[in-house]
Parts: sequence; structure tokens; C-alpha cells
Amino acid sequence: MKEIIVDKRTLEIILNDQKTEIDNWSDDYLCSRNEEILVDLNSPQAQVVIGVRRSGKSTLCLQTLSGADVKFAYVDFDDERLAGLGTKQLNDVLEVLYKIYGDFNYIFLDEIQNIEGWPLFVNRLLRTKMHVILTGSNAKLLSSDLATHLTGRSSEINLYPFSFTEFCIMKGVDNKLRTTKGIADLRKTFDEYVLKGGFPELISIKNNKKYITNLVDNILKRDIEQRYHIAYPAQFENMAHHLLNISPYVVSTSDLATIFNFKSPHTVRNYISYLKQAYMLIGIKKYSQKSKMRVTQEKVYAVDVALMDQRENAFAGENLGWRLETIVMSHLIRKCQCEGWDMYYLKDRSGECDFVICDRNKVLQCIQVSYDISSEKTYKREVNGLLLANKQTKCENLLLLTDHEFDNIEKEGHHISIRPVYEWSAMPFHEEH
Repeated sequence: MKEIIVDKRTLEIILNDQKTEIDNWSDDYLCSRNEEILVDLNSPQAQVVIGVRRSGKSTLCLQTLSGADVKFAYVDFDDERLAGLGTKQLNDVLEVLYKIYGDFNYIFLDEIQNIEGWPLFVNRLLRTKMHVILTGSNAKLLSSDLATHLTGRSSEINLYPFSFTEFCIMKGVDNKLRTTKGIADLRKTFDEYVLKGGFPELISIKNNKKYITNLVDNILKRDIEQRYHIAYPAQFENMAHHLLNISPYVVSTSDLATIFNFKSPHTVRNYISYLKQAYMLIGIKKYSQKSKMRVTQEKVYAVDVALMDQRENAFAGENLGWRLETIVMSHLIRKCQCEGWDMYYLKDRSGECDFVICDRNKVLQCIQVSYDISSEKTYKREVNGLLLANKQTKCENLLLLTDHEFDNIEKEGHHISIRPVYEWSAMPFHEEH
């Protein structure tokens, strides 16, 4: 894009407009996010919030800054009036911000990746002891970029769509009320969450399918195909939609290469890596004491259940078991990020366990997910999966999550808790383990 010159008077009008917008926005009722505690406003490192498109990155940063009651300045570089702004004018932007906001020591740069050469500007701000908060589209602001441009000078926070607790807050449902009506409301809201997903704007949008279709198209075409110059865009898009349709899925690069006629599994590995970097897919490694085993047979999930079947022409079945497992995964990945834990799945020839939660080399909990365990065959399979996990990890904290069952059982000398996902996922993080 050709650079443009914006005179300081025009810059002042634009940035004043943006200030008015966030001043009015702060009066709206918004949902507190768990990830707010991960934004360290006292850190000398730039705080970088990244995640899937439309997950609420800008809102999270504004809420964190406003809640801390600090003096901050704000620039949204996604404003069309700033399109093509040159690197040389970033100092003019800073000068105008001081004129508008007065003295400040925090600066929020929204969609900073739209400006070529932005890392030099950010590094200069950090050298002056300015506290910097960044968000950006995954098209040009990924973990690899941060490692390259802000070596050791950034802290990355991953943001995902709403958790079930956050969804309840936005729907005005008290997730702590355990009266008959309270449980009924919670159950009803969870059924909606299972089908609709957690993208914030879907709460107020009626045409979910059109919204998700446009979102997926933007991620595939803008965030991945343009960035990586995908040689076979049609095949790549078909593979991406296929993975969303069948997730959770243990990746077989050779099978995918055959199905979509790629020349080598290496191409498939690259394409899946791009989908993960754009936060369309989340990858879970296989549990093993051997490092070599942990880097093979990755299991991938859609980042949110809305991506599984809300796209046009998705042809995905309404598999409630897969959706429930995906919701558990998305809840656990937030929990693990907050606590600094790791998450794996366990599988061998005798069975499998959906999730193994670890704090370094210590296994904290083994979790199995099944929508309905009323059949003897299913019940036995899920319980045996937990017993297998116990045998391999020596962990006694065994949990079976279902759609509605609540029980405590003893099996072969081991205690197993059975809980409904709607209740488990509505609990505050610190009460779950």
C-alpha cells in the first residue's frame, strides 16, 4: 500500500474521534474475561493479546486498562482514515496523543500490524519505559513475528471466544444459583451454548450461519492465503472445512495428502500449522513420557463449536459428543493458560482418555468426556479409559464429564467423579480441582 501523509490537524480529529468512541464504549455493560489477570500492566514487556478473529481482543485490553484506573492513550490503526499511514508519521501520532490525553505512561495500539515498521516504534516506546499493550490481526501479528521483532520484549496472551461462564454473564443467567429454577436456567443456557458457541457477537446476531461463514472466509483468505501465498487455495480451503467438519481429529498427514491430492504430507503439516497459528484449530499433543512420542499424532479441535457446523455447506452432523468434548477442551485450555499447565490426550491399543492435565511432569487430573453413558458399552468404555489413564500416569484425580449425569463411583479401588459439563464448566477455575 502506498504511504500517505496525514497532517497533524487531521490526525488530531481522527484520534479525538477514537477517544470519544472508547469513552462512550466504557459506559456499556461488558463481560469481565478470565484473561484479564494475564495482562501485566506493570511489566516492562509489551503485552500482546492475540487470538481468533472476533474473540474480543480490543474489548479485553480496554477493560483491563479502564479497570486498573491508569492514564492511557489509544490508537486504532484499523481506522480507514489512517490506511497507508507511514512509519515516519508514528512520532506525529505520539505527539498528537500527548496533546489529547496529556501525560500518560500506558499506550494501547490496536491493530498495529497495519503500519509497516511498527516493531521499531514499539521498541522505542519500551526503551522510554512506556507500558505498551498491543492487539493485531493474525494475518501479520503471530507468535513467530513477536519472536522476530520483539525478542524478549513481549508477553503473549491468547484470547478465545466466551467460556460458558462468560456466556452466562452476557445472557444474564446466574450460574451459581442452585435452586430448581436456577439449575433449569443454567441447563437451558448450556444447551444454547453447545449449539451457538462463544463468539461474543453471536449473542446479538440472528444469522449465525452467515456470520460464521464470513468469519471463516476472512481467516482462510486474508489471514492465511494472502500471508503465506498458498499455492493451492481451493484444496487448502477444502481441507480446512473438512477438518472443521470432523474435529476432534487425530491428524494423519498421509491420509489428508491422499484425500486432497497434495504432493506430500509436508504440505499438509504446513497447512495445519497455518490453521493453528490463525487460531481456527487448537492442537493437543499425545501424552507420553517420551518426547519423541509427544510430537506425533497431534489431535486437533475447532477453536469453538460454532466453527464445526455453522458454516454454509458445512455438511457436518450434529454430533453432540464431539461438541461436548470441544467445549471441555476450550474450557481446559483457558484454565491451563491461567495456571501455566499443559494438556494432552492419552491413547494406546487398549483404549484412550480425552484429557490429561499436567503441571510439568506431574499429572494433576485425567478427564473423560461422553455425552451419554446410559448404555453399558459406553459406560464401560469411558470408565476403562480413566482406569487406563490412572495405570499409565498414577493419577487418582479421575473425572468423567457427561451431558447430565451426576454420581461418584468406585471402580477397582479408584474413585471416579461423574459430573455434568454444564455444572463443571460454570464453576470458577479455583474450585474445579
